[in-house]
Amino acid sequence: MRKIDFSVPEFLDRLRQRDPAGWEAIVDAYLPQLLRAARGMGFSSDVAQDLAQSVFVALMESIGRFEGRSHIRTFLFGIFYNKVSEHLREKQKVEGNDPIDDVMESKFDLSGKWRQPPADIEQAVFGREVGGMIQDCLQSVPQTQRIVFHMREVEEMTTEEICKKMAISGTNLGVLLFRARNRLRECLEKKGLKKDNLCIAVPKSCGSSRATNT
Repeated sequence: MRKIDFSVPEFLDRLRQRDPAGWEAIVDAYLPQLLRAARGMGFSSDVAQDLAQSVFVALMESIGRFEGRSHIRTFLFGIFYNKVSEHLREKQKVEGNDPIDDVMESKFDLSGKWRQPPADIEQAVFGREVGGMIQDCLQSVPQTQRIVFHMREVEEMTTEEICKKMAISGTNLGVLLFRARNRLRECLEKKGLKKDNLCIAVPKSCGSSRATNT
């Protein structure tokens, strides 16, 4: 079967005309990606399914406004992150917000800069040696932190993009990423990952630690 180019004008016209085969192709191609992203952010299977369904409904409602300047996957995942933000806001109304004022005051100065930069663990995320450990440890990271961590490390979104999708400030994003990385590091250490191995997987952290101790 010939691979479909989802961003060519002809295919977009099919979507605008509600062509069943066109929409089936889009769902078949991107439903698994949306579900993996939602599950990776810590949502249950049921919530992931609901989010994915709402994304495709929103895509169908807004496809007429999509001009094709970006790939349709970019447009689709933009909708997805908006739906994630909406879900979190509704959840926070029920459960209450997770206060981060104390963390912000202790970790950031008045200009929003780190008082003491944290050790960096980005490279460890993709290290095969600790990949399984990290996946286990991510389960202990609170959902909002896990979501922004996923956006940054998996989707490689910029600070501006994440802040816009999540409706948070750059400082708040820094706090959330710091807390996610901190929890991961603590969990990895509890699982027995030795400092020498951390230095191999996360060279920056060793440099930061030495600088901190001098």
